[in-house]
Amino acid sequence: MRPALHAKLVNRPFGDPGVYIDLAFERRAILFDIGDISVLPTRKLLRVSEVFVSHTHMDHFCGFDHLLRVCLGRDTGVNLYGPPGFIAQLEHKLAAYTWNLVENYDTDFVIIAHELDAQGCMRRARFRSRRRFEREPLTDAWARDGVVLEEPSFRVRTLPLEHHDITSLAFAFEESVHINVWKSRLEELQLPTGAWLTELKKQVRAGAPDDTPIRVRWRTREGSHERTFALGELEQKVLQFVPGQKVCYVTDAAGTEHNRSALTQFVRDADQLFIEAVFLDEDREQAERKAHLTARAAGAIARAAGVRSAVPFHFSPRYFGREEELRREFADAWLEARAGGCRPV
Repeated sequence: MRPALHAKLVNRPFGDPGVYIDLAFERRAILFDIGDISVLPTRKLLRVSEVFVSHTHMDHFCGFDHLLRVCLGRDTGVNLYGPPGFIAQLEHKLAAYTWNLVENYDTDFVIIAHELDAQGCMRRARFRSRRRFEREPLTDAWARDGVVLEEPSFRVRTLPLEHHDITSLAFAFEESVHINVWKSRLEELQLPTGAWLTELKKQVRAGAPDDTPIRVRWRTREGSHERTFALGELEQKVLQFVPGQKVCYVTDAAGTEHNRSALTQFVRDADQLFIEAVFLDEDREQAERKAHLTARAAGAIARAAGVRSAVPFHFSPRYFGREEELRREFADAWLEARAGGCRPV
């Protein structure tokens, strides 16, 4: 079975933080943080539908301009999510440019911005290219249990973390039940792959009745073909249901007891955890001053949460040439008392 999603660091561990999650079967992608994204090709950037920003330090947010430049005139828009004050900061970014020609573009590029406050209220605003990106207030929404986005196939949750005197958001991407297609069984039924499978999965997720008709249409050299099945029959014969994946992203978090305890619960049982490991434990006083995690603290969180795979990143440039020390310290803390466990990437 092809995996439904691919999650990968945008840059190497010493580069700007960020994770690109390609949702293979939905022909879209999401980004956790948007620092330097110049390594991502245009075709990947044009797939981005949502960007989740932990906080607006430059190395986590400067790539928004690049995304806008690539997508403007080619794409219809993007949704952005960030911490308190995020909408005003985005507004100032957009106001820094002259937009006297942009309303003539064929495509109206629409940005929907969300900012989450400590009470779980999501304030929202819209910025449209055809209105020269003037701010348009939208109705507030609520992020119950930290859920800022929920769709039939997945949801994204947030956790506010202490980072100096600001909030940095951790994110968890959580698939609902993952629906695989048995290609061999399609072949037995002499059925093609195609858009009809997406519709089948959509109907199944929506809880449609078993007798719901599913029409399969395709073309061959011999002409057009069509067959109709009951949803329940196809669900039984060609679909496989497996638990969805959980991918977590943690960066710029002070190593306080509160942060570590909250993170352990937030990332528990994650299939893949991307977590900062900025300093070696020998420099933990520096880590405390900078409000970052050490490699040992990050590994301990991964161990306590029982994650299946862990990827350390956001290494301090002071350790150029010592990358393996950071990785070893992280691995030792993560794999302590985990004989035979998987090793970090």
